[in-house]
Amino acid sequence: MNSTARLFLACGALSAAASVALGAAGAHMFSGLPEGALAWFHTALQYHQFHALGLIAVGLAAVQRPASRWIAAAGVLMLAGTLLFSGNLYLRSLAEFHALHAVTPYGGVAFILGWLALAIGAIGK
Repeated sequence: MNSTARLFLACGALSAAASVALGAAGAHMFSGLPEGALAWFHTALQYHQFHALGLIAVGLAAVQRPASRWIAAAGVLMLAGTLLFSGNLYLRSLAEFHALHAVTPYGGVAFILGWLALAIGAIGK
């Protein structure tokens, strides 16, 4: 297995593990959050979980297409999206840290571009 595939499979698995841990903590420890903060937390968790699976998909695609820069870009974009989108929403909901709220949409754009890059990598030559 090539290094790109190993990297994104490992990142996806670690991200999935982190999302399960955060989900469990959210169910037991964060239930007292204000309504808005709880909604941000759940949105962050949902996108985190989806894109952990997306990173695993990128890793599996990289096994089949090890030289594809599009597939590697997809993984980088999904990682960036997770940090910018989910990470920022976690900070806003759990730490009441709102200074970086303007970066959240960039994380969403990174997610979209990541999925598009994966599609291009999958159908490209």
